[in-house]
Amino acid sequence: MIIGRLVSLSSRRLAATLVALIGVFIVSAGAMAETLPDSTWVGLAPLPQQGRSPVFALAVDPADNHLVIAGNSQGALLRSSDGGSTWTTVHTGRAALTTIVFSPYTAGLVLAGARGGGALISTDGGAKWNAVSGLDGRDVRVFGFALALIAAGTDNGVYTSIDGSSWKQSGLPNTSIDAIAVAAIHSPVRLVAGSDTSTNAAGPPLYESTDGGATWSSIPAPISGTVISRLAAGPLPPTGNVRPLVAGTNSGLFLSKDNGATFAPLSGGDLLPSIDYTQVAFVTDHYDRFYVASDGGGSRTGGVWLTKDAGKNFTWLVPPIPSITALTVSNDEAPILYVATFRATDHTPALWAYHDTGGSPRGPATATPPASGVRIGRNDQNGLFDFLRPLSSSQTPYIALGVAALLILALAAVSHFRASRR
Repeated sequence: MIIGRLVSLSSRRLAATLVALIGVFIVSAGAMAETLPDSTWVGLAPLPQQGRSPVFALAVDPADNHLVIAGNSQGALLRSSDGGSTWTTVHTGRAALTTIVFSPYTAGLVLAGARGGGALISTDGGAKWNAVSGLDGRDVRVFGFALALIAAGTDNGVYTSIDGSSWKQSGLPNTSIDAIAVAAIHSPVRLVAGSDTSTNAAGPPLYESTDGGATWSSIPAPISGTVISRLAAGPLPPTGNVRPLVAGTNSGLFLSKDNGATFAPLSGGDLLPSIDYTQVAFVTDHYDRFYVASDGGGSRTGGVWLTKDAGKNFTWLVPPIPSITALTVSNDEAPILYVATFRATDHTPALWAYHDTGGSPRGPATATPPASGVRIGRNDQNGLFDFLRPLSSSQTPYIALGVAALLILALAAVSHFRASRR
């Protein structure tokens, strides 16, 4: 009787141990599934009903590098909470989405702009959306965030808002604005805007406001090109109070360190190719680290590049398809890049993720999506030694945890077996 009770007690303890360890193993396996391979391009699940139109609107939550929102050409907004493994439609509309941006200063605030359809706002991280007021019928192409002000570039100049829900016209009417950068986030807010509207000034049309959009003046920027495609202002450098300003035009990339008074070319010659740069994204708090991207104008000269020294040197990240239509970068020291590409030969859009841990670019990985729990393949396999590769990656803690759980399971089973034989 006593032996039977001991065996029963041992069985219950073993069962409890097994349940706990299985839970630990499931958690560790889930963490492994959410880990992208280092510096490897991974294909993501396609957007539902995307068809053959490129994706121009893509954004990642600054507080959650697995929360991604995309907009398609049919006017739908799609949300993924697992890094692009699965997508859920959270809004349907009729106007093609042209831009999506998370606020870097207000948690949960997201704005989306549409072609001829105004803008939408979400205050819960993109789960629910509502139309804003004051932008009805406008082409909304870009947003810029200051601490207490939001600016939007449209086909009718610049609009501003305090909270993102209601907007008013704020200068440069009848001017088509494609790019906006917030060069000073504190009051008085300094805005820089770029246009595709031709003027008599030398170089592409560039404007600035030093009073939050109340008044505007032209910046005589002697840079090549006729259109400002993208503007981005980086964090403040360690010394000085002027943020670096990167300008992408239809013929090159340029950097200003003096509020636009002068620009240094970052493309041409032995530098970057002189093409249309439509994407620029700085890395967290680094004034000298940023990514740039281009669709190459339909040629194979497009791609994604990274600089770690303010444009002195660039590294091409070898994307699977060089025509880049959208780029968003997570708020991490080793960021995740979410990229939309478009293959012109057969009009095929695609989405990719790339965890930039500093290694040589590889890929694409054969398994998709990245958070599916499927073993991710590689293009440079080395036979029997491939199983050792994860031990040197960011997955190591999770693998070790799983192995430890399995060892404890085995020891518990042996202990139970011995006790039952007594």
